[in-house]
Amino acid sequence: MQFTVDGKRVFAGTGGRDHAPGLSAVVLVHGAGMDHSVFALQARALAHHGRNVLALDLPGHGGSDGPALDSIAAMADWVLRAASAAGIERLRLAGHSMGALIALEAAARGADRVEALALLGFVPEMRVHPDLLAAARAGSHGTVELMTSWSLSAQGQLGANPAPGLWLGGSVLRLLERADPASLAADLAACDGYRDAAAAAAQLRCPVLLLLGGDDRMTPASRARPFAERFADARITVLPQIGHSMTAEDPVAVLAAMRTVL
Repeated sequence: MQFTVDGKRVFAGTGGRDHAPGLSAVVLVHGAGMDHSVFALQARALAHHGRNVLALDLPGHGGSDGPALDSIAAMADWVLRAASAAGIERLRLAGHSMGALIALEAAARGADRVEALALLGFVPEMRVHPDLLAAARAGSHGTVELMTSWSLSAQGQLGANPAPGLWLGGSVLRLLERADPASLAADLAACDGYRDAAAAAAQLRCPVLLLLGGDDRMTPASRARPFAERFADARITVLPQIGHSMTAEDPVAVLAAMRTVL
């Protein structure tokens, strides 16, 4: 699906189905350096089971025109404008990693529009090491190599997957290699600079799911669990032995958990 926001082209996946009047809408927001394809299975399943789906490519990512936006707040406002441009006024919202911060902030800013929220691979502050930020700004390939290594669980790095021959590390690496280096650097800087999770959580009354990886080294579950108390209506699901790239490592379990609120 292609449409325009702020006069620029936007691409979003719809799960293979056109939007139908009267159905609840789910908006999906990807993480740093990624695109809508990280939600391929979840978007298709939701679209074929009674939901309109909008899996966005953020500005400067995938098929959407750049440049990338420079803050979580700016991206959150853009997500709400994108939903409106696609004809969606009331929505259920999910985001992974950086997308979780964006979804949280968007839900707070559009609290009257958001019916439910799913935060995947979430921690309230996503600090980025200065050396990694510097490498990203220099366009170093080491940036995507390090991100790939840290995003997978121990079993994910060994290739444990129900699909024979699927190389998880290679698929994550190739997706990050497709990203515009400037967009990836902007994403990491935006994550590093976000400090408003607590204020955003205080604005929400809708159901919130924290979906966490038990073997996530980038956004450890232990850092997210205490934050759940800041939401009026929160539940936590931890996927054992799953890393940060949960939509790739166990897409079926991720879908099952997302369905509880979406």
